[in-house]
Amino acid sequence: MSTLVAPSIDVIIPVYNAPVLTKRCIASAVTYLGQSIRTIYIQDDASGAETYAMLDNLSYQQLHVYHAPENQGFGKSVNDAAARSDADFVLVLNSDTEVHENFLPLLCEAFAADRELAVISPVHDNFARSELNRYQQRPGGYIATYRFQGYAFLIRRDLFVAMGGFDAQYGRGYFEDTDLGRRLVQQGWRMGVHPDATINHAGGASFGRDRSYQLLAMRNRALYLSRYPEARRNILLVSGPYSLADLSARLADSIEQVLSQGGRVHWLTPLPLPRLSCLEMCNKPASIRMTIELMVRGFSRPDKRISAVWILPGVPVFLRILLALFVRVRKLEMRKWEVGSEAV
Repeated sequence: MSTLVAPSIDVIIPVYNAPVLTKRCIASAVTYLGQSIRTIYIQDDASGAETYAMLDNLSYQQLHVYHAPENQGFGKSVNDAAARSDADFVLVLNSDTEVHENFLPLLCEAFAADRELAVISPVHDNFARSELNRYQQRPGGYIATYRFQGYAFLIRRDLFVAMGGFDAQYGRGYFEDTDLGRRLVQQGWRMGVHPDATINHAGGASFGRDRSYQLLAMRNRALYLSRYPEARRNILLVSGPYSLADLSARLADSIEQVLSQGGRVHWLTPLPLPRLSCLEMCNKPASIRMTIELMVRGFSRPDKRISAVWILPGVPVFLRILLALFVRVRKLEMRKWEVGSEAV
């Protein structure tokens, strides 16, 4: 009888200052993941003297610390560390994350169940745990996502290297992870988060959010959207009491196309939908208040604005009038669909 061989896993932690959080992250990875991993590669991105000394004084046997001579940013730091590894998978952790359980067996089970899964993440503190129960689970128990977030992720190392890793054009960071996700999806790979695997994430503390953060984020967002303009699509879908199972094949395909290109679908229904297909499909109550909130969103972020309105039967007359006015003022596309048939 053949025995399954556990995949080899290395951990990569790119570091830029924040010595207290960084030390906590490293200690937690050793404590909870130590039995499931080989090496922890610390890529110090030209941190200050305090962080430099702290890293050199750590005595964990699994730790390999490399001090980069100049600041390169999150993406290049991860790329360089991944090039030093020869493991089957690499687990990349932001230095402001903290591990409090060994979630690697769960993530590896998802990879074993789905050969087209490229990358998977544990969920962090900001995920609404109750809401995750509404999403369909794929083989291996994960929830699909089309927008990759790089706070903590397990990825096939050879695939990451073959894709060229994170794109260096994004410089010190922001949107390099989202860009990699788009490229993976374009090549037919899947991405996911595992609702039963959790990690703490401080957010924004690992590579800083100084005064240049907003300018850098704006620049990189513009670069990302210039490459993937379809990621700007935000569909407002309004319907009566229907579910995913009630949709026509053509409408379901149209929704999937929007999602797979990086867009979002905001589905308003009278009652909460029991199942949603992926994290980029949102469901809220079909009310005037919620409709107006979605209509006015994205004042300073055009990529968050509603770009089209799709309507299914069962929408109250007053809500239809409001939507028609909104479409006319904003000069948007409006499509009417029938349940189980083609668009009108």
